[in-house]
Amino acid sequence: MLPAFAASAQTPPLAVEEIASGLAHPWSVEPLEDGAYLVSERPGRLNIVTADGTTRTVSGLPDFYAAGQGGLLDVALDPGFETNDTIYFTSSVSGNGGQGTAVFRAQLNRRQASLQAVEQIFVMNRLSGTNRHFGSRIAFDREGNLFFGIGDRGESDRAQDSSDHAGSILRIRPDGSVPVGNPFAASGAAQPEIWSIGHRNPQGITTDPETGTLYTVEHGARGGDEINTPEAGANYGWPEISYGVHYSGAKIGQGTHAEGLEQPLYYWDPSIAPGAIAVYRGKMFPEWDGDFLVTALKDQLLAHIAVDENGMPTAENRLFAGEFGRLRDVKIAPDGAVLVTTDEPDGRLLRIYRP
Repeated sequence: MLPAFAASAQTPPLAVEEIASGLAHPWSVEPLEDGAYLVSERPGRLNIVTADGTTRTVSGLPDFYAAGQGGLLDVALDPGFETNDTIYFTSSVSGNGGQGTAVFRAQLNRRQASLQAVEQIFVMNRLSGTNRHFGSRIAFDREGNLFFGIGDRGESDRAQDSSDHAGSILRIRPDGSVPVGNPFAASGAAQPEIWSIGHRNPQGITTDPETGTLYTVEHGARGGDEINTPEAGANYGWPEISYGVHYSGAKIGQGTHAEGLEQPLYYWDPSIAPGAIAVYRGKMFPEWDGDFLVTALKDQLLAHIAVDENGMPTAENRLFAGEFGRLRDVKIAPDGAVLVTTDEPDGRLLRIYRP
């Protein structure tokens, strides 16, 4: 576990091009094999953006709760997307008791720019009236199961309650059922979809395409943003331990350590307000192989975190600070370029490449 900004990582030559603009708080981007991009906008729009920036709005989305931090959030391509046209997306939804996070599956008709066979495959078990900490990125394991995170919904004690989906990393099968091996599946009290607990607001999640390791990036309060490697049945501490403090300045829980609670792989204090995380595996920047790329909202930058041969962080370099506004998503394109979205009312899709 390494405190943030301990050293400076080496940076290769970088250039940035704008692919599209005029997007309302674009939350997620997925590159398509034909050179286009699938981009979600938090107010509740899904778009196909071509390489020349032309945008087509996809029809057929269900209704969302779009307020505060809620709306249409992540979009992810099924591992077999090129043959089955299946996508998954997350959003905040309304129901009895308030709002919460849901996961949907659908078929994308690219020619008609429409969704078909839309199905809600998961919704959290306890809705509430707050409009923050929905969490919500998606990643796949090697069996095609979906990992995703849900924040504590602004009610921190929920993250220590395994009978509550809030404040957890969860794993489900593509149809929403519970996979074999989920650590709480045999418990009568805990929710069987839960993989790990004690997460404040995991808005970034990814699996390393080479090793299969699961990583999350999570918001702390004042300080204590974290990178974690969630393991089955583990407890990552919120709100019992944190490297930050409450917004009032008061101490959080027991401090930074407690028996039975996991330490982060990496943390930031003060906070950068992380948006998403990717493990770089691509040909364009071979010197970044296996390193982390993390977007920052408050600090408006892209953090490159170098790792050693054991996957342990060794140095950080802060790229593009203040140049493009709040950075939300980060993905690796098929050619090895880095894609980021800017979380602004007039948001952009940017491509970072080696000139």
